[in-house]
Amino acid sequence: AGAFAGVGLAMGDGLFGPANAALPRAWLGDLLGLLAGLLWALTTVVIRTTPLGHVAPAKQLLYQVAVSTAVLPLLSLALGERWSFDFSTFATISLLVQALLGAFASYLAWMWMLAHYPATKISVFVFLTPVFALLAGAGWLGEPVTPGLLVALTLVAAGIVLVNRKPAAV
Repeated sequence: AGAFAGVGLAMGDGLFGPANAALPRAWLGDLLGLLAGLLWALTTVVIRTTPLGHVAPAKQLLYQVAVSTAVLPLLSLALGERWSFDFSTFATISLLVQALLGAFASYLAWMWMLAHYPATKISVFVFLTPVFALLAGAGWLGEPVTPGLLVALTLVAAGIVLVNRKPAAV
């Protein structure tokens, strides 16, 4: 509960704070981030409860990337998104980091862990995702780390520690 509260606190300004005149729909990104987390949890349940759980993690990742590669460009066109292939060096490096670390390495590790450990033991580490995102945003993009975000990080860390602590001997 503490870790979830920390994530909620970190996203609170974007979801419930005053609208940003420069980015009036900025809350939508936070809402989509929450939806992504929900869908990730659903993917975990599907993998654990269907024959996909017996498929090699690399093949599971291939299935997900193949479907995403086919569906997302079509969805983008349907939503009227403007396509631009004029990438800066920064954008190109960012895309490569996201593809190699964010998609390939992290999901492959996650699916491997699902095959070898109970989901109840590893699922709490999903709460580290926003921590890494915050650190990457601060380090890579120079985004500010506010006192509220530090409190949120503390709640996330406390939640992870509490869930993984060994019960006291009786």
